[in-house]
Amino acid sequence: MELDSNLAIGVFDSGVGGISVLAELIFTLPGEKYIYYGDSKNAPYGVRPTEEVKALSFDVTNKILEKGIKGLVVACNTATSGAIEDMRNTIDIPIVGMEPALKPAIALKNEGKIVVMATPVTLREKKFNDLIQCFHNKNEIIKLPCPGLVEIIERNGGKGETLQAYLEDLFTSIKNERIAAIVLGCTHYIFIKEEIIKALGKSVDLVDGNKGTANQLKRLLQKQNLLRKAKNQGSTEVMLINSNHTKEMLALCRRLLEEHLKQLGWQGEITYI
Repeated sequence: MELDSNLAIGVFDSGVGGISVLAELIFTLPGEKYIYYGDSKNAPYGVRPTEEVKALSFDVTNKILEKGIKGLVVACNTATSGAIEDMRNTIDIPIVGMEPALKPAIALKNEGKIVVMATPVTLREKKFNDLIQCFHNKNEIIKLPCPGLVEIIERNGGKGETLQAYLEDLFTSIKNERIAAIVLGCTHYIFIKEEIIKALGKSVDLVDGNKGTANQLKRLLQKQNLLRKAKNQGSTEVMLINSNHTKEMLALCRRLLEEHLKQLGWQGEITYI
């Protein structure tokens, strides 16, 4: 199947977390068009059985495919772990997923343990545990499952006393550890970096896989000559869709996107379509 380079790039997540990936994609490839689908109605994926994660992921992907896309970013660690291999075997477009950024965390060469914050599903899936086996000092990696954290972030972007209480309780088990870095193994967690540092009570490097994912998509599109050729007339077109069809959710998605683009140093404009 020959793809049209002027089609949009599809991005999906179990909710608002993948907005952070969308921001990185826009920053890396501002000349493209984007369709983002957040499945907040069914969030979180990270506590569901793998087969249910697969079914939800394919359902959302099919809805995006109907709108016409040339590539897909699975901006969800849980969906990547549970569904991406089946997707690549059945969908004939470039597909890029997420994985906890262990390699960049180890490359920092800080002393101490590497803590991987992620959903229970991501941490138990074969994909992540195979990744761990690639590293010599497996005992230096601490798995820190975070059930319930996605729901807190979905409500309002993760602000407030509820989040702080959750994080302080979460970090009780590692408070006496020497921490080399914390890997943010869920795209939702990127929106609460400041709160993580505050709850931890000390400065530590936080690492995520967003930039690597954006660069990988760019490489695939270049390789297949699929980078958009039409001009974007000074702004990047973005379609935001969420299965939780409320004005509040759409407003949250826009706010998180614009705040994260600002943090990245984005100087362009967004046209919502």
